[in-house]
Amino acid sequence: GSCWHQCCPGRNNTCWAPGARRARCYCDSYCERTGDCCEDYRAACRRAAAGCAVGPWGPWSGCSSLCGVGSKARSRQVTVPPGRGGEPCPDLKQRRGCLGEHPTCGMAK
Repeated sequence: GSCWHQCCPGRNNTCWAPGARRARCYCDSYCERTGDCCEDYRAACRRAAAGCAVGPWGPWSGCSSLCGVGSKARSRQVTVPPGRGGEPCPDLKQRRGCLGEHPTCGMAK
């Protein structure tokens, strides 16, 4: 089978070519883990593969709640998108819990 026509990132069961004895061979980057790559996978896909690259994390946002349980978030940007079966991008957003403690929280009316 030949991957010259397609190379896919990650696990993609639609990214295959006819192989020997009517078996399918795959052209997705997951085929390296499962050992069912087409014969020319490395030459056609891995040589030109570009893994995703991301920038640094930005600062955490303020707490979404002034008083009590809330959440904070931060993000980062893709600097080099994945190409030709390269590693996909990691998470670009993170969220964590926080406790809003604005000075007015303890004031009862």
